[in-house]
Amino acid sequence: MRFDPGKLDPQLLAELLASNVIKDERVVIRPAVGRDVCAISMGETYLVAKTDPITFATDRIGQYVVHVNANDIATVGARPRWFLLTALLPEKRTDEALVRRIWEEVRSTLDSIGCELCGGHTEVTVGLDRPILVGQMLGEVDADKLVDKANVAPGDRILLTKGVPIEGTAIMALECADDLRAAFPDETIRRARAFLDKPGISVLPEAVAACRAGRVHAMHDPTEGGVATGVWELAEAAGCGVLVREDLIPIVEPGGAFCRHFGLNPLGTISSGSLLICAPPADAAEIQAAVEALGVVCADIGEVRPRAEGAMIVRDGKTVPIPIFPQDEIARLLA
Repeated sequence: MRFDPGKLDPQLLAELLASNVIKDERVVIRPAVGRDVCAISMGETYLVAKTDPITFATDRIGQYVVHVNANDIATVGARPRWFLLTALLPEKRTDEALVRRIWEEVRSTLDSIGCELCGGHTEVTVGLDRPILVGQMLGEVDADKLVDKANVAPGDRILLTKGVPIEGTAIMALECADDLRAAFPDETIRRARAFLDKPGISVLPEAVAACRAGRVHAMHDPTEGGVATGVWELAEAAGCGVLVREDLIPIVEPGGAFCRHFGLNPLGTISSGSLLICAPPADAAEIQAAVEALGVVCADIGEVRPRAEGAMIVRDGKTVPIPIFPQDEIARLLA
């Protein structure tokens, strides 16, 4: 069996991870489907670690690689502190200008979130047609403030910040501009390109605000596979069912229009910049208010249910299993 570009088959991944026996009891958050970081007890604090590549985008790739790694650190209540970067650059397409551009993007983005560049690796690599950056982010959080998906419980509200697909909208505008110009004015495409900054693909501010405002049982940033896959991953990691309403999921524009133009499902389109938050009903309203005080939309899209009820979505008045997108809609488009 050959796999399409995108995420590995979740059943295969679960099988592989189940065979990985960790003997060090200090590893508190361990690898599993829907678990994007690990947490290692260091006494009064946890060291949190994450690695993620950037393979879709080429423009502003240095900004992408910092934010997508920092976002996962933020989902467990930690602050990103240290960053390492592996840069694989394409032969015959790499010059000094490209290297300097990526360097400046990485450095300026790290400065904006107060994180240090501590090491990494660079090389010009045979067989690539575009740069690939792989980030490794480390963060820390006080032991009593770790946000662990194991704490999710039936009845928790599921909140979604900003809307979707923020990153997908920017990628379409940056990578498919010629196709879009046949149907959209240049100003719309320019505005979509700016989605990296506004509404932005960083979720650090809303993650911090949420944790300060009330009890947060879990956070998850929907990336490849979009918000639909992100909700499913959240349910898998928490060992719970979920029920969300499609009509309550904010679709940002022009992202929705771009998806219609290319025949993509916005719920399966890469959505860095959005944050899923699970919180007890008593805290959800205060968390919403705290996030919205930042000028960030925060929608209540559903609730956590018992695991036996599965991961479901209400669509056109019918309750059906939430779709999973092992291949992101952007990967399908670019392929």
